[in-house]
Amino acid sequence: MNPNHTAAATGPFAAQQPDWPDPDALRSVADELATLPALVAAEECDRLRERLAAVARGEALLLQGGDCAESLAEVGPDTTTAKYRTLTLMAAVISEAAELPVVRLGRIAGQFAKPRSNPTELHEGIELPSYRGDMVNSPAFTAAARTPDPNRLRRVYDASAETLGHLSELTAADGGEFWTSHEALVLEYERALCRTTAAGRYASSGHLLWIGERTRQPDSAHVDFAARVRNPIAVKLGPSSTPDDTLRLIDRLDPDREPGRLTFISRMGAGTVRDTLPDLVAKVAASGAEVAWICDPVHGNTVSSPTGHKTRRLDDVLNEIKGFLEVHRSLGTHPGGFHLELTGDHVTECVGGTYEVRFEDLPNRYETVCDPRLNLGQSLDVAFALAAMYTASPVADRGTTWAAA
Repeated sequence: MNPNHTAAATGPFAAQQPDWPDPDALRSVADELATLPALVAAEECDRLRERLAAVARGEALLLQGGDCAESLAEVGPDTTTAKYRTLTLMAAVISEAAELPVVRLGRIAGQFAKPRSNPTELHEGIELPSYRGDMVNSPAFTAAARTPDPNRLRRVYDASAETLGHLSELTAADGGEFWTSHEALVLEYERALCRTTAAGRYASSGHLLWIGERTRQPDSAHVDFAARVRNPIAVKLGPSSTPDDTLRLIDRLDPDREPGRLTFISRMGAGTVRDTLPDLVAKVAASGAEVAWICDPVHGNTVSSPTGHKTRRLDDVLNEIKGFLEVHRSLGTHPGGFHLELTGDHVTECVGGTYEVRFEDLPNRYETVCDPRLNLGQSLDVAFALAAMYTASPVADRGTTWAAA
């Protein structure tokens, strides 16, 4: 058995892992995954690290976006093309206004697992395991659907390979670069897809992997895993993040202080970002670490609608973006870009926008399998709002200092 994916791996505690009912079946699938071709190449990960180094230096911006959680049922060329074109349109608008290149990074070809606040859900007196993404189980509320199934790991591999094939065709047609990313959550999948090259050990499941807010403890199994691979790594930082923990994460994940290696994605919430983020950014800047700072203005702004749907207000999203830019302006640091849950479809999951979605509209096309996403129109609203901010307060010295409107 490949030591990269031992089911009973020793070491730090791994939070948010599925309760697999059949360890032998899990080992069998992991062993098979270990023999399959890498999904992404090591040299591609290295090129992305170079692009992110430019972001960290203030010479470029990052635009990262895609589904909250990908659905196996929706994998296909139409879905991939819609996401690709949405990010491409947004990047073009932002790049022209900022006069900086934009690195396009999708939450795609691997974003099939989600952490959950509670391990179980209760509905009409029935308690079942929580839905943890299509990599683990199904959203249908039945005992069979909610039982973690290791065969889904192989299905995710095949779906990701299919999506990467479509993305290769799209980038070949426009001559650009497009990278993939996902949360490195289910460690059995990630370990099984590690590959060792002359340059070191890489997670071949995606170009960039991030560690989520619930698993970012410096002594966690997820941080330990990420510290052992050469891919660019990102970490989500929520409002409970402290400067000390942030500096420990730098020591664990970027001990050589390599620009492009580490990205911090702040997800503070519109009401918190101006209070919590400045100390983190200031302490990291004072340490001399050259990391990229990205804003996730979606995750910290979730509300419950009168219809009972989980949603986000576009105004809150834009307010957090503005706060993020204000913080970096005040500190003279570079806000490196934006991380958004979005889709290229005309869904009704978030409220607001030029083509306004109201609370009462949410049931019309509420299609996400997990959290609400910006639709195509709302995504473009964000891009044009950013363009207005850049036009009002252009980048100084090509990004060494950035000012918000």
